[in-house]
Amino acid sequence: MDTGPLVAFLSRKDPDHERMSEVLGAFPGRLLSTGGVVTEAMFFLAKARVGPAALAELVSSGGIVIVDAFQPSDLRAAARLMSLYEDTPMDFADATLVLTGEALGVLDILTLDRRGFSTFRTSEGESFRLVLDAA
Repeated sequence: MDTGPLVAFLSRKDPDHERMSEVLGAFPGRLLSTGGVVTEAMFFLAKARVGPAALAELVSSGGIVIVDAFQPSDLRAAARLMSLYEDTPMDFADATLVLTGEALGVLDILTLDRRGFSTFRTSEGESFRLVLDAA
């Protein structure tokens, strides 16, 4: 799960809030994200009075499994990807999702960033499946 859908789900003022509530309300699987996404989402949700607390509660309740992608090898790999996709562009949160998806064999991505995740590939050249395109 990328930052955009997470913020939209937790912020009633977000233009995509209703859509993300519907998508996540009907989602039968397990949500997975990264520490980079949580960091970015906390930044965007800080403007909402209860935003950071709502994110903390969602994560602590098991609503989202968070993968740690802050080890030195992860940071180096993320930096390489960010450089490779600098024209797209790719931020750190995106890079951690690509690396985590590749490591776990999970290519379904819940994102509002169609341009980025339509472009990003695993090291084997596999593309990501945009969940919202299938919804």
